[in-house]
Amino acid sequence: MMFLSRLFIAIPMIVFGLFHFMNANGMVPVVPSFIPGGIVWVYFTGAALILSGAAILTQVKAYRACLGLAVMIGIFILTIHLPAYLAGDARALMALLKDLAVVGGVLALSVLFQDTE
Repeated sequence: MMFLSRLFIAIPMIVFGLFHFMNANGMVPVVPSFIPGGIVWVYFTGAALILSGAAILTQVKAYRACLGLAVMIGIFILTIHLPAYLAGDARALMALLKDLAVVGGVLALSVLFQDTE
């Protein structure tokens, strides 16, 4: 079961990270306007997603990867999805709730790695 849990979190994170590199210019508008750097953040988050997925899959530094991933996705919720929803984008609520579920899953998975580091 633990392998499937790791797999079901790690694979989407790696794929999402790859999407950041494959469509970086298309993702720049999603970066909040109050954060300078635009495309740099798209690449940074893409790399962080890939690295966290790889860490979870290989169980190398997985506890820290889970915590970092939870924080990063929490930041996405607060800076991207919530403001978009409050501005009237009803679709943003789906992304917010999906990311909230991912944070919950990653934090639950982190417990399995807590004593390994």
